[in-house]
Amino acid sequence: MSGPQKTPAVLSVAGGFDPLAEKVSDVLRLARELGASQAEASASFGTGFSVNVRMREVETLQHQRDQGLGITVWFGNRKGSTSTSDLRPAAIEESVRKACTLARFGSEDAYAGLADASRMPTKVPDLDLYHPWDITPVAAIELATACEAAALDSDPRVSNSEGAALSVSEGLHVYGNSHGFIGGYPESNHSLSCAVVASADGLMETDYEYAVVRDPGDLPAAAIVGAEAGRRAAARLGGVKLETRAAPVLFPARVARGLIGSLLSAISGGALYRKASFLVDSLDTQVFASCMTIDERPHLHKALASAPFDAEGVATAERRLVEAGVLRGYMLSSYYARKLGMASTGNAGGAHNLVVQTTGESFAELVAKMDRGLVIADLMGSGINPVTGDYSRGASGFWVEHGKIQYPVTEITVAGNLKDMYRGVVGIGTDVDHRGAVLTGSILIDRMTIAGS
Repeated sequence: MSGPQKTPAVLSVAGGFDPLAEKVSDVLRLARELGASQAEASASFGTGFSVNVRMREVETLQHQRDQGLGITVWFGNRKGSTSTSDLRPAAIEESVRKACTLARFGSEDAYAGLADASRMPTKVPDLDLYHPWDITPVAAIELATACEAAALDSDPRVSNSEGAALSVSEGLHVYGNSHGFIGGYPESNHSLSCAVVASADGLMETDYEYAVVRDPGDLPAAAIVGAEAGRRAAARLGGVKLETRAAPVLFPARVARGLIGSLLSAISGGALYRKASFLVDSLDTQVFASCMTIDERPHLHKALASAPFDAEGVATAERRLVEAGVLRGYMLSSYYARKLGMASTGNAGGAHNLVVQTTGESFAELVAKMDRGLVIADLMGSGINPVTGDYSRGASGFWVEHGKIQYPVTEITVAGNLKDMYRGVVGIGTDVDHRGAVLTGSILIDRMTIAGS
């Protein structure tokens, strides 16, 4: 690598990084010795186990131990990448040599290379992402069994189960590059889920509930998760078909984050560069209704999508993505930022906690506000055109009259265009779902086509 080389200083929030950091440092040293002008490496190590029970009997108990190392080198503007799960020195050296060979014979790309050195973090904040759980497999089986039992006992119509599962995992992540940056942090993820089947009059419906957290102390009681799965399945029995109509549609929080997910796809660098997005050239224009404001908050403690830096080592930072309905930013890695003549937004690898601000209504208040319309329970299929924004998905849910849920509905399609849907948002609930990278409450849209019989 040309020019003076910095000695990497490992930035981390806890101990245990030295072995992985050493692997990353070895990669960078070898790449330099082999003539690479730039290099980066990402190493990870994780352990955990999961248990599955079905109909009150243990089905599986699995332990996992994963490790990996991803390597990318550049010779000028030519790039080569390899990966390995073998972290022995000889295997690492072989992988670096292969990456260098690929780069030497690769095609030129003027936009290739590391993220700018000035974007590397000078410290790694402790985001409280690491909470190991010393639960035994026996205790985990008891929790999963109790979760499923609560679902099966919640309603006499809950007659069968697809099972309950508890998963425990923890790991380390270290990233480094030839700018002299090596940083790492530990993280943990623990989840509990249950899916059951309700039946009546020869008809069956399936639904589920789950929880996923960093800290096991934040998991809801197993009985609460199971009972909610049972309640949801039983509530869907007796669904009727609707005649085709136009009406307000309420997306509960657990499905509303999919609407924001479509926004993320539309404002990603790759889609914008290829002109494969319905939001091309939409920066600083009104995309949503004025009641919609979205912030990216990558440093929320314990949040599932928190990270001190992105997949390229770019330091993450809070920013406003949508302000009173106006789009204020894109989601860019360094590569596509260069192609678009812009700067990285620290989103290589994805979004970091998009927080949709609420308009202050509870779920019940949003139901009352729409007066007559549809509450979505589940969406099926992937009928979204990313270029035009056309939206059409199979759905089931509940019909609302006079501000109250009246009965379940099934075999319908909800359709519209995302541009119109986003501008038609009239309420965002206080019932925020924290189980992913998008933190939003229920979203009420003023009008969509509901296709039925």
